[in-house]
Amino acid sequence: MSITPDALEAELQTLYDRLYQPGDCLHGIAATPSALPGLVVRYREADGEYYFYVEDTVRRRLAGYTVFNRLVELDRRADRHLRAPHSKFAPPYQRRGLASAIYRRYLGAGHCLITGARQSPGAHALWHALAADYERGYVELRDKALRDLGPEVSETVRDDLHTRMVLLGRGWTMAALRAATGMVV
Repeated sequence: MSITPDALEAELQTLYDRLYQPGDCLHGIAATPSALPGLVVRYREADGEYYFYVEDTVRRRLAGYTVFNRLVELDRRADRHLRAPHSKFAPPYQRRGLASAIYRRYLGAGHCLITGARQSPGAHALWHALAADYERGYVELRDKALRDLGPEVSETVRDDLHTRMVLLGRGWTMAALRAATGMVV
């Protein structure tokens, strides 16, 4: 079920208000300029999850955010190395490269990503675009265990709910990820 534009705007407004609410955990988090004028990126980490908020300082609103979630489906070893991203951006800020820039920043810092069970067409396209610069592989995630499926899979395998795509952050190889997570071949 997709979120309505009004519900998304309400969610983003609530988050924006929290950025300026003294005492809130979002209040006062650091901001760094983005590549686009008037936009800053705010960042925080909480319980092993990473949050990036894109603020439009000119219009005084939140353009959107990306969270790199932990997956309960992963065992402890894999949980230390893989996060599943989820982004929400208001329509005027979509297709401007904001999510891509955040994913690149995260991957460039040496973190690895894994898809959730389903991806939107936009997310799927973004992951394939990122795979031009970051190594991509497919894994099967079943009963908290990962199995390496290789760099390419058939459409039938790709569409299986247990099949996930991974993108390797800077400095990682698939062999290193297999060793770090206990993934089998």
